Amino acid sequence: MDDTEWLARQFEEHRSRLRAVAYRMLGSISEADDAVQEAWLRLSRSDADAIDNLGGWLTTVVARISLNTLRSRSSRREQPIGVRVPEPVIDRADGTDPEHEALIADSIGLALLVVLETLTPAERLAFVLHDMFAMPFDEIAPIVGRSPEAARQLASRGRRRVQRSDPIPDADLEIQWAAVDAFLAAARQGDFDALVAVLDPEVVLRADQGVTASGLREVRGAEIVAGQALIWSRVALATQRVLVNGAAGLVATRDGRPFSIGAFTVKGGRIVEIDILADPERLRRLDLTILDR
Repeated sequence: MDDTEWLARQFEEHRSRLRAVAYRMLGSISEADDAVQEAWLRLSRSDADAIDNLGGWLTTVVARISLNTLRSRSSRREQPIGVRVPEPVIDRADGTDPEHEALIADSIGLALLVVLETLTPAERLAFVLHDMFAMPFDEIAPIVGRSPEAARQLASRGRRRVQRSDPIPDADLEIQWAAVDAFLAAARQGDFDALVAVLDPEVVLRADQGVTASGLREVRGAEIVAGQALIWSRVALATQRVLVNGAAGLVATRDGRPFSIGAFTVKGGRIVEIDILADPERLRRLDLTILDR
């Protein structure tokens, strides 16, 4: 085995963790994979013998790449005003693909990623690396260009935002599916009262229709969300059960093409959040071939 092959094998042992770090940072599988690939290129050009802790070195490199990507994304102002729904991890309803398990471990639901989108890049990095991957603040500080105490404050601000906004969902998939099925049946039947009954009074509906689209971004309240559901039910869509980041969700198609992906957060048997990705450009980039297996 030559040095390059040995280094590649060492790198592969860390790949799943690096993808998980990058996905939590970026909310995009494709961008996460790009960050991991860039980390490999940097490693292959480095003096590996001088690296004492390869896992820590690679995590730092991926974190820096992700931070730069977030800052570049913000400076381009390419995101839609109001809400951005991250790129979901889609699996068949009968089980999670083993390649996705690390990506969505520790209850990384789409609703949590939506909250992370509201943090500044530095807050997001500090919170993700410390709270999700137990990296100490003296290692996070150089990445964000702050003191360890300032890095601690960044993570604390991110943590408070997450605690305020991210509901703890029902873990039982059967309970989740019961709520989603009731919601879908009520919408198809045009039953407004039944829709309201399955929704939490403070339910929030977020829809990302892309940069140029106008219309719905975010609405709150059971009656308003029920009204929006009735409007969407008039569109001729076929729906398929899927797991979205490990939770109950739906892929809707129109004329055989993906129209939207909906993630449902269920708590106490009622739907508390619905996150919809309906951006045609981003939907085209998703690999949904797993649903055909």
